[in-house]
Amino acid sequence: MRISLSHHRSKQEIMQSVDRSFDRLFEETGGLPVKLTVDQRQWQGSTMNFQLTAKMGFMSTPIKGTVEVTDQDVIVDVDLGMLSRFVSEEKAQQILGSRIKGLLN
Repeated sequence: MRISLSHHRSKQEIMQSVDRSFDRLFEETGGLPVKLTVDQRQWQGSTMNFQLTAKMGFMSTPIKGTVEVTDQDVIVDVDLGMLSRFVSEEKAQQILGSRIKGLLN
């Protein structure tokens, strides 16, 4: 799944905002019956690599992805793993996209 949003701030400001707010970005799941925990996140230049665990009942699945910050866009690529069988990509894009927009304002 890919989400791309434009921004009008400096690249460094956006990177700092993403870094500060990353954990909160996944605290609430927008009414989905899943709990997300951040296992790892690491910046390499202007790209953050991350890994989450999605827990749904007794099942858990890893979620991996990147957040790339360019001079004009924030591009989030996420592999939802098995979670994609339970949550539509459109719903995940809607929830995550609105949260990222909140970070950019």
